[in-house]
Amino acid sequence: MQSPKYRFNKKDKKNWPIVLAVILGSLVLLAPVVWMGLHNWSLDESITAMNFQKTDEPEPSHSTDKPVDEVNEDPNQTQKPEQPKETVPPKKPEKTETPVEPKESPSPPVEKPASDEYIPNQKYPSTPTLVEGFVIANKHYPLPTDYNKGEDSKAREAFDQMAAAAKLDGFELVAFSTFRSFERQETLYNQYVSKDGQQAADQYSARPGYSEHQTGLAFDIGERNFEQHWASASFGKTPAGQWIASNAHKYGFIMRYPLGKEEVTGYMHESWHFRYVGVEPATDMFTNKQTLEEYLDL
Repeated sequence: MQSPKYRFNKKDKKNWPIVLAVILGSLVLLAPVVWMGLHNWSLDESITAMNFQKTDEPEPSHSTDKPVDEVNEDPNQTQKPEQPKETVPPKKPEKTETPVEPKESPSPPVEKPASDEYIPNQKYPSTPTLVEGFVIANKHYPLPTDYNKGEDSKAREAFDQMAAAAKLDGFELVAFSTFRSFERQETLYNQYVSKDGQQAADQYSARPGYSEHQTGLAFDIGERNFEQHWASASFGKTPAGQWIASNAHKYGFIMRYPLGKEEVTGYMHESWHFRYVGVEPATDMFTNKQTLEEYLDL
């Protein structure tokens, strides 16, 4: 007998989603069962394993505020000494070579003219130069143009005492030139330049403002009745000239321009030109054969 063919009518189309859902649901339920069968899975063993893991976890302590490490520490257990941490030495900073700046070459020192030369284009000062209380007038240290104190009274008094002592020995000394003003020195110097030229005049006559006569402390000395030796190198060879050269320091005078000191003083030897400085300094300079420049280290 021929079985009737199954026909898929419109009513069956409506039920197809339901059938598909039932099939998928069955597969979902059967999948775990199949997996357990394949892996020999035991429900009792799984429950036991879960309970064992739960009992191994420590319960948190709420009895203290100390850190967990200190609370759980066993007091009977000896504490292991803390291993010292290996210290790594700090790296030395790398040396950086600082560039060496080239040193500036020092400017050459300004050469000062020698003692026997004037300083070019030098201006006159407003006040005189004083060194250890001494008024200085030479080729490097001029005086103010208006410096005009006249003859120094102490110097005149000392000369009178010296002249009195010389008279006892038979010499009548005369101070034939003492104080000179700036204008008077200017007149004399210009006359010497006209006669002998400036280079020669600078060796025996001071330019105006540079003369010791303007200080009032310089005395040109000669012997009365022997005027031919006044302001002459020959005076030093006379008995009167030799006497004063040996005794002037006792009264505070020094021979200002001695023989052999021309490069120090700046002027030729003048056996008649004496400068008052006081007894003690004059004695020191005479004993040590020093000029005023050497004594004051000018």
